[in-house]
Amino acid sequence: MSKPLVLVVDDDAELSAMLVELLEREGWAVFAVLTAGDADRALTQWQPDAVLLDVMLPDANGFDVCRRWRASYPGLGIVMLTARGDPMDRVLGLEIGADDYLPKPFEPRELVARVRALLRRQAPGRADSSQLRFDGLVIDLLKREVLAGTNVVSLTSVEYKLLVTMARRPGKAQSREMLSQAVQSGGYKPLDRTVDVQVARLRRKLAEAAPGAEWIDTVRGEGYVFVPRGA
Repeated sequence: MSKPLVLVVDDDAELSAMLVELLEREGWAVFAVLTAGDADRALTQWQPDAVLLDVMLPDANGFDVCRRWRASYPGLGIVMLTARGDPMDRVLGLEIGADDYLPKPFEPRELVARVRALLRRQAPGRADSSQLRFDGLVIDLLKREVLAGTNVVSLTSVEYKLLVTMARRPGKAQSREMLSQAVQSGGYKPLDRTVDVQVARLRRKLAEAAPGAEWIDTVRGEGYVFVPRGA
């Protein structure tokens, strides 16, 4: 079972980067997007366990987004963030489906505690998982170590993040844009074709460690998909 995946949706790039770093220290996978449109695409491709959703987005109202997501993704954990401290906003957020509501500025430790409590309510014991296991491939999320067959695969930070991002959603195609965002912890500047180069290197290293095994397929016109087949 994979570790929880948290999506940050906030147009404040500096704050988003801080939240990514803060939550990653808890051992969670964390990605960030800046708009509601990007968030919709991220929900479809990444299927996160929890979302930190800002009320004031450049292309949508956070309350409207929350209401729509709650109808479409009943099991999604939603924590709303806002600079508006009006108690009625909190009431509205909770009434339309948010699991929690935190005004800015907030205490980082409180945010972490609330997200942890939300994840525990959703899937008790899930936060204790530390590995992604497939036939012939093990990804240790705590050690940041990849074992293909019986061999440890030496990966760069970018290659490791690409592999983990795809392996968390086996069988689901990941676009180059989404993979770029995953690698850059917020994805404010796209990597473009650099993703293709990094995936090619990742494939080569996995093949060298476990000859005959293939885990990554190319999806023409879209990106890549992790399809574990074993060695």
